[in-house]
Amino acid sequence: MSNSRVIYLTGGAQGIGLGIAEHLLHQGDCVALTDIDAEAIEFCRERLGHPQQLLAMYSDVRDEAQIADSLAQTLTRFGRLDGVIHNAGIADPFCGPVETLELATWQNYLDTNLTPGFLCAKHAAPHLRATRGSLILIGSTRALQSEPDSIAYAASKGGIQALTHALAVSLGPGIRVNAISPGWIDVSDWQKTSQRQPAELDEQDHAQHPAGRVGRPQDIAAMVAYLLSNQAGFITGQNFVIDGGMTRKMIYAD
Repeated sequence: MSNSRVIYLTGGAQGIGLGIAEHLLHQGDCVALTDIDAEAIEFCRERLGHPQQLLAMYSDVRDEAQIADSLAQTLTRFGRLDGVIHNAGIADPFCGPVETLELATWQNYLDTNLTPGFLCAKHAAPHLRATRGSLILIGSTRALQSEPDSIAYAASKGGIQALTHALAVSLGPGIRVNAISPGWIDVSDWQKTSQRQPAELDEQDHAQHPAGRVGRPQDIAAMVAYLLSNQAGFITGQNFVIDGGMTRKMIYAD
């Protein structure tokens, strides 16, 4: 394990984050993941195994001190830091009509989805610079298209794209920074046991995607692994849309 990369991941106990953690562990990386859901943390420990490679911690990404502490625990446990992935976020994009949207709700979306990307960069930069590491921010295709009443979510994810190129220019060349914007990803098999439900997907759901299907966490995890690798050494400041082509397809109502 002395030559293993060490990857820090927020929001790693369920959903896309759990898929990323599993993929990285299987390829031999050490993963330090954080989550705000204690039940989900226990679930992911049982599901992922690899106790020598995995550090799963409770941490609230809205709290700068907790981000700094969990990064310190990562360095104490594994001795280095090669990659940081900010994946934590509010899963529900619908925050209500703008006329009734509370400022506290708006702020919570920003504090959970966007600001932690800055805080991760702030506290991880010296350690990533030492390893010529990589920072990846998980956004959303809702930065590019919207449904009604998803204003705070869309704004927070749009900010991820701007933060990405700003950090890439500010932290380069020693640290590469990129974003991934997932589209429709089915995480029904990647939730803690008490929340798991069968996916309710029909042929029309899959047919909306030029790729022919709804996405899976593994689709995002594969891009994460590539962007962390030396093969992506000339890629920084970019946003990668992984949505099966859905944002490129014109869909007309019947």
